[in-house]
Amino acid sequence: MDKIESLYHYVDENDNIQKDYYSKYNVKRGLRNADGSGVLVGLTNISAVYGFHKIDEDTFPIDGELYYRGYLINDVVKGFQKEKRHGFDESSFLVLFGKLPTKEELELYSNSLKKRRHLTSNFNENIILKYNCKDIMNVLGRSVLSLYSFDDNPDELSINNLMNQSINLIAKFPTITAYSYHALRHKFYGESLVVHHPRDDLTTIENFLHMLRQSGEFTKLEADTLDLALALHVDHGGGNNSTFTTHVVSSSGTDTYSAISAAIGSLKGPLHGGANRSVADMIDDFKTNISDWSDEGAIAEHMKKILRKQAFDNSGKIYGLGHAVYTKSDPRAVILKEQAKELAKDKDRYDEFLIYDAIERMMPDVFEEVKGYRNIISPNVDFYSGFVYNCLDIPREVYTPMFAIARIVGWCAHRIEEIRNGHKIIRPAYKNVAKIKQYVSLEERT
Repeated sequence: MDKIESLYHYVDENDNIQKDYYSKYNVKRGLRNADGSGVLVGLTNISAVYGFHKIDEDTFPIDGELYYRGYLINDVVKGFQKEKRHGFDESSFLVLFGKLPTKEELELYSNSLKKRRHLTSNFNENIILKYNCKDIMNVLGRSVLSLYSFDDNPDELSINNLMNQSINLIAKFPTITAYSYHALRHKFYGESLVVHHPRDDLTTIENFLHMLRQSGEFTKLEADTLDLALALHVDHGGGNNSTFTTHVVSSSGTDTYSAISAAIGSLKGPLHGGANRSVADMIDDFKTNISDWSDEGAIAEHMKKILRKQAFDNSGKIYGLGHAVYTKSDPRAVILKEQAKELAKDKDRYDEFLIYDAIERMMPDVFEEVKGYRNIISPNVDFYSGFVYNCLDIPREVYTPMFAIARIVGWCAHRIEEIRNGHKIIRPAYKNVAKIKQYVSLEERT
């Protein structure tokens, strides 16, 4: 052990804050009000999330609603599905530009993304391959910071420059993610290095599957399902942790690459972007411990063990259920569940899908039996997205980076909104609760 570690116990001794101080000083822990709603810290035109109605001091659960630029996500999805086309680029355009694109505008935007997908060979070799690590989110963050050096005008905050930087990042995120995964396989698992160049004849999501898979092949259902999943992740209000991080960092006037790398660091956290991977790991635990997957009694018993911290990771959490804003339902989960069902049938994994369905249905009753009180608990989008990614044979190392592939759109839109409208550095207050002490000379200290 390094000798300096003998001093680390001082942190435990001196960094504790009495829990009752938070209520005493009316501190909004997690920037949340006492009823769990978020503290209002800003305004946005970009997206809206509604999970309950509030009348006077009472809250009433409602079916969740998500809006992109005023358009209900359900209507946006129905629109591109009815026309049998992919919707990620359209959702991306809507969030970034603030309007539904015309056919010509959407084509112009998609073509601009196609032109910017490619990475220079020296970028792939020197940034991704040479300094690869086992967490792709870290590679993604470092790659974004490195792109600063390839930008002729990285610090300018004009709208044209910010938009150019945004479109460039949106286009390159899938490429960086796919190349980072193959570099990981090659470096740490001794597998052959595979590098598929981006193809201009494919949509954004088709191209990602082409680059990610060694064969470069995919089915229409696979591409349609992943396109839907990522279209649902493009933005989710200004208060989610990574988007709020983007606002905070952007308010200082820093460059796009610094702000987005900070957002990536936030999304990497297991309490934010890593939930879908936790869901997949949890379901593996169910499948390992339950011989008959159709036995709902056995599923319920295992749920009780998890809630009692006796199974899986002993956290007491059933991942993918519940949300900070939504109460009765997460519209993204409702939409994705239907697509997940079709994919499960196609992949001959419907029996596994039924485990998810059983957990969702039984959760309120199981929770009441274990905790002693009833609560509205519905699945969030992570509950079914992990299953979808698993059915698509997407490696778990890529789950959170795929979240970033979608959410980079919202980050960029919120960054531009902050720079255009904020005009003031975000600086909330922290109350100091340390006791005042008298300075002691070095010779007199014990």
